Amino acid sequence: MHLSDGVLPTAVAVGSFVASGLCLAVSLKKTNAEELPKIAVMTSAFFVASLIHVPLGPTSVHLLLPGLVGILTGWSAFLSIFLGLALQSLLFQFGGLTALGANGLMMGLPAWFAALLYHCVPARQGRGAAVVAALASSGAVAFAAVILAALLATGGEDFFGVAKIAVVAHIPVIGVEGVISAFVVGFLQRVKPELLWAPMERRGA
Repeated sequence: MHLSDGVLPTAVAVGSFVASGLCLAVSLKKTNAEELPKIAVMTSAFFVASLIHVPLGPTSVHLLLPGLVGILTGWSAFLSIFLGLALQSLLFQFGGLTALGANGLMMGLPAWFAALLYHCVPARQGRGAAVVAALASSGAVAFAAVILAALLATGGEDFFGVAKIAVVAHIPVIGVEGVISAFVVGFLQRVKPELLWAPMERRGA
């Protein structure tokens, strides 16, 4: 789920960069130094997962992990994902530099959505934490697919068909990411629950 250079109209690409820059500033401001090791790990996980593409019909899909990144890093999720996208673009030409702002919004906003959903739900204990994580992560992927479709639609009628295919192709990813997040969060809840704290909430929440 990467937009390439030249796909978006210039005005949309520039506007996306501005919006992404504002979100990045918020993420940086709310990032605590003690969270940097966890952010680095999640950036690496996002970077690697997004490199593994699985062919599916006329397109391909891959793990996105915005939900899991958001749940574990909170406000810092946008920073984590933006760094991962920038490295993918520079090192492997996945996505484009002119589309980096749009790609950042497409992955970063759903990560914040998942973080808010997970950390605002009370009584996240035991299996409840895994269920909420699954719903938050699945919702984040669906949100990302909607943003992708909306951005592609700005390119004109030629991209309407591509937008529909891209959304449908990511339906399996919605389920897979929900399962992965449920497993990871359930495991951390048992062995190291403090890792599930993120700057979206207060300590002890």
